[in-house]
Amino acid sequence: MKTKFAVLWLILVAFHPALSQSQKADTVPKVIVVANGDSSALPPQDTSVVDRVEQKMTEVPKLSDIISLGKIFWSLVFMLAGYILVRFLDSILGRLAEKSPRYRITIKGLIPVINIAIWLFIIFIIIAGVFHPPIATVLAVTASVGIAVGFAAQDILKNIFGGIMILFDRPFQVGDKIEVGSHYGEVVEIGLRSTRIVTPDDSLVTVPNSEIMNTSVSNSNSGETNCQVVAEIYLPITVDTDKVRQIAMEAAQVSRFVFLNKPIVVLFFNEVKERRSYLKMRLKAYVSDIRYEFAFKSDMTEIVMRELIREKVVDPEDLS
Repeated sequence: MKTKFAVLWLILVAFHPALSQSQKADTVPKVIVVANGDSSALPPQDTSVVDRVEQKMTEVPKLSDIISLGKIFWSLVFMLAGYILVRFLDSILGRLAEKSPRYRITIKGLIPVINIAIWLFIIFIIIAGVFHPPIATVLAVTASVGIAVGFAAQDILKNIFGGIMILFDRPFQVGDKIEVGSHYGEVVEIGLRSTRIVTPDDSLVTVPNSEIMNTSVSNSNSGETNCQVVAEIYLPITVDTDKVRQIAMEAAQVSRFVFLNKPIVVLFFNEVKERRSYLKMRLKAYVSDIRYEFAFKSDMTEIVMRELIREKVVDPEDLS
């Protein structure tokens, strides 16, 4: 290594136009001595530079020391164990939530948080325990990968950041009924990239987390199992509102889906529809479980209309 350095130094001296003839003459014996294997002709400062370079090169870890077949094998083992553990806990917590309706939403809200914590722990074990690279190597690789990923996957990073913010800010959680844009349904999964909701017609909708962070979200129950349900019925303008209110209140109270710990409200509004004036009745009551929202709404509407006709408060033709 020192001999190569001396030869390069000779070439630079020989072709440098600013050197004097005396400097060129002084270099000849030094080069001859170096060529014969004597490194004493090298300047002291150049020798120290060479030594430092060689020392740094010996300090750099080889790739084979960091990555090996054994380490790759154990990394795959830990990843497989993490996957099995996540699936197992999802199954156990899901069954526990279904058996405890009162705490169903709370338990399901913990599932995505536990999953992320498990995967972060697995990644930490693989990096620190299996590969155990030098800190300088970790910082260099992290910076390089961060820059590359930052330019190549900006949308994915936005979704991941949105997923983390949803878990910490908690505008909704698994089990809530939310409305995002034109989609309404129950949240069944909150991931790092997207959130999945099931609509009333049993369709699974995947919404990117970045879109959720930039859109207003309406939450029907905010972590509770009960939520308000509104049933609307159009009646003739001349109907007896007192009688209608009484029938509507009783219809909500006798429904098997009602949550009686919260108030039942009946409101009337005048509305023009197809050039005809109607009295719109809004019956507001709370369902005991958010999953029975539409069953409760249908139940109240059916009971009210049946009792209005039976009590002869309205004619069947007026409800058509």
